[in-house]
Amino acid sequence: MGHKPTERVLNILNLLSINPKGLTLTEISEAIDVPKSTLFPIMQTMLERNFVSLEKNSLKYSIGISAFCIGASYPRDKYMLDFIQKIMKDIVTNIDETCQMGILEGNNVFYIVKEDPIKDMHFRLISHAGKRLPAYCTALGKALLSEYSIEEIKALYPDGLKAVTKNTITDFAVLEEQLKNIRQTHVATEVEEVTEFLRCYAVPLTSKGKTTAAISISIPTFRATEEKNKLAIELLLKAKEQIDAVDLD
Repeated sequence: MGHKPTERVLNILNLLSINPKGLTLTEISEAIDVPKSTLFPIMQTMLERNFVSLEKNSLKYSIGISAFCIGASYPRDKYMLDFIQKIMKDIVTNIDETCQMGILEGNNVFYIVKEDPIKDMHFRLISHAGKRLPAYCTALGKALLSEYSIEEIKALYPDGLKAVTKNTITDFAVLEEQLKNIRQTHVATEVEEVTEFLRCYAVPLTSKGKTTAAISISIPTFRATEEKNKLAIELLLKAKEQIDAVDLD
C-alpha cells in the first residue's frame, strides 16, 4: 500500500497537469474521490508553496510556478526555464550586469536563476540561486507583489515591514504607491533597500494574466548612469514581452 497523503498530492498534480485550464476544488474532489474537507488543507499548503496557483475569479487551481524548482520534471517547464535563461544571458551580454529570476514563496523571494557578467566580479550580491529575501525590499519581490492588495500584503507581514538597511521602505502606504506604479509601468525599482550601493530593476512575468515569476537587473550605484538605467528598463520590458508571449498549452 502506498502512503495515502503522498498519493493524494501526486494525484492532484497529475490531474492538474492534464487540465491546463484549471479545476475547482469540487472538481478535484470528485475526480480523485477525496472529500473537500480533507482536500482543502492540502490545496492550501500546495498554494502557499506555489506548487499550485489559484485564479481568483474562477476559483480554479492549476499547476504552479514551483515546477521550476524541481528541474526537468515536466519537459515544457524545462523548455520554459531554458528559454528564460537564454533571454537572461542575452540581457547580461547587452548590459554587463547581473540578471536574476525569482518566485514568491510565502512572503519571501526565492531566487531560482542568477546570470553574472564575466567581467567585474569584485561586486558580489548577497542573493544567489536558492537564497530567500523579504519580498517587500527587493525589486523582484515588489514585481511579484504588484498584483496584491495592501490588505493582502499586511497579512503577509503581520509584524510590519522591518528595515534591512537605512533605505528599506517600512511604510505600507509608501509600498502601496510603489505597487500601483508597477501595475502601470510593469517596472519595479529598489535602491539600496537590501544591499548598500546597489540599484535593481525588475519586471513581473505573467501567464494567463497571473504573475508567476519575475526577472531583474542589479547595478552597482557607481555604475548606475542615466543611460544604463534606461537600458536596463528597456531590456527587461523587451524580455517580459518575449516571455509572456510564450504559450505552453
